[in-house]
Amino acid sequence: MARENRDRFNREPKEELIMKTVDLKRVAKVVKGGRNMRFTALVVVGDGKGRVGCATGKAKEVPEAIAKAQKAAKENMVTIAMKDTTIPHEVTGVYGRGKVLMIPAEEGTGVIAGGAVRAVLEACGIADIRTKAIGTTNPINCVKAAIEGLKSLRTAEQVAAIRGKTVEEILG
Repeated sequence: MARENRDRFNREPKEELIMKTVDLKRVAKVVKGGRNMRFTALVVVGDGKGRVGCATGKAKEVPEAIAKAQKAAKENMVTIAMKDTTIPHEVTGVYGRGKVLMIPAEEGTGVIAGGAVRAVLEACGIADIRTKAIGTTNPINCVKAAIEGLKSLRTAEQVAAIRGKTVEEILG
C-alpha cells in the first residue's frame, strides 16, 4: 500500500500537448425509422516542438467525438524537421485533391495560413511560414495535406547522412 502512494507522487509530469478542434459537423444517416444524428470532429494535436498528429472521431455527442479524435491523434503523431522557427525548405503537401504549398519565412513573419492549416502549424510549433491551399479547402484534406508535406521535410544534416556526404558538400 505504501509503495502505491509513493509511486503516485513520483510520477514524471505528462507532456503538455496543444489540442485544436479544427472542424465539427453534424452528420446524419437515413434509416427506416428516420435519421440517426451523429457528430464528427477533426482534431489536431501537437507538442509545439516538432511533433504533430491529426484524426477524426465520430459519436452521438460532441464531447465524445472530440475525445475519440484526440486519442487517435495522439497515437498518430509524427516528428517533422524544423529549422529554428520555420521549415528547412519549400514543400508541397498533397492529399486527395487538396494541395498545400508551404514556404519558409524570415523570423517575425508569423503564420500566414488558412484556418485548417494554421491549426497544424501552430500545434507543431512552427512560428514563421507562408502557405497557400490549392485545389480544395476541405478541412480534412487540407490538414492531411499539410501533415504529408511536413513529413516529407528534410534538413541538410539528414540529406547529408542519407547520401554519405558532409553538410558542406550538400550546401555547396
